[in-house]
Amino acid sequence: MMYLSNRRQVLTSALAALGAAARAKAQASSAEPAIAGKSPMILHNDFPEDLEMPSEYFDQWLTPNDKFFVRQHIPRPDVDLAAFKLTIDGMVAKTSELKLDDLRKLPQHKVVATLECTGNGRGFFRPRVPGIQWGRGGIGNAEWTGPRISDILKLAGVKTDAPYLTANGLDVPAIKTPDFIRSLPMKKALHPATLLALEMNGQPIPSINGGPTRLIVPGWDGTSWVKWVNQMTVAGEANTGFFMNPAYRYPKYARPPGSPPVPAELEVIEGMRVKSAITRPSDDDKVTLGPVTISGYAWAGEEKIMRVEISTDGGSRWKDAELTPQNLNFAWRLFKMSWTPSKPGYYTILSRATDSAGNVQPIVAPWNPSGYLYNAIDRVGITVEKSA
Repeated sequence: MMYLSNRRQVLTSALAALGAAARAKAQASSAEPAIAGKSPMILHNDFPEDLEMPSEYFDQWLTPNDKFFVRQHIPRPDVDLAAFKLTIDGMVAKTSELKLDDLRKLPQHKVVATLECTGNGRGFFRPRVPGIQWGRGGIGNAEWTGPRISDILKLAGVKTDAPYLTANGLDVPAIKTPDFIRSLPMKKALHPATLLALEMNGQPIPSINGGPTRLIVPGWDGTSWVKWVNQMTVAGEANTGFFMNPAYRYPKYARPPGSPPVPAELEVIEGMRVKSAITRPSDDDKVTLGPVTISGYAWAGEEKIMRVEISTDGGSRWKDAELTPQNLNFAWRLFKMSWTPSKPGYYTILSRATDSAGNVQPIVAPWNPSGYLYNAIDRVGITVEKSA
């Protein structure tokens, strides 16, 4: 009986995911040019901006700035670039203030890294959870350029045994929204790939994406990538504000879907999990009998993507997809496969990824009350029709 019950649970979750995929497709079709500086996007909110990438934009390894998704908790600030200063304080030899020109004079480093909203895919969880109902498009991949955090901290004489670095930005807390402050373990802050980026894909970071200064924490959830950074504090303990606790925490132990969180069992989210997503074709598409291109993205946080497999028969058989040649820690790989159906009918297409640590995308993503870290095997259903 337990085996049958587990099968029913998996089937129920799969059907719910299919329904959510249909809603995501309908949402994608309503993309509109609502925000200056952005191509038509899926609009979740216009103030503050929450913009999701439509499926047709997942065709380039580096996501153009005008197509990159946006997640804001607080309305973005109007930054005076001439007056901007970054303050480094806390457990340092001296409090320092750096202007943008000072940051530009430091050695500049480049890192290609995928940025994903922690709630990307939330719309696929069942039971449903509150929050923005992201589909597959709360993610993008860019080349980030700026000084290493380690080089910035050296200027202030950082104490190397300090356990945390706390970052704050210029966004002003709203009446009902607390200040957005995040802390990183110093080990991650001092990693050579952790930057204070000034550029995104070779251009100054757009304000809507966190410019002029954005913290780049490769492989970690998007919440760690603080925008409009104007203060970094070296601290003996992590910040205790809302965006460290209770927000953006994940259950240490899996709980039954629909159950409330246990605060003592919640941990800060750090590295992202292996996942893939199909961006073409879309759920409920109708295609003519003939070759069909299946494509999408896969990434694995701090690991590399080693393999993406595609099934066109609901999971009975799998075939390796072709991956883009770039194979980097912290960055996604795009995949594609050409498939020719043997006959008309309805087909369920699945994708699953494997990373360099041997982690494989799960059939069902662990449910959690905030809808974070959705990474279940992706699926779309299409109808293949006879040729005219």
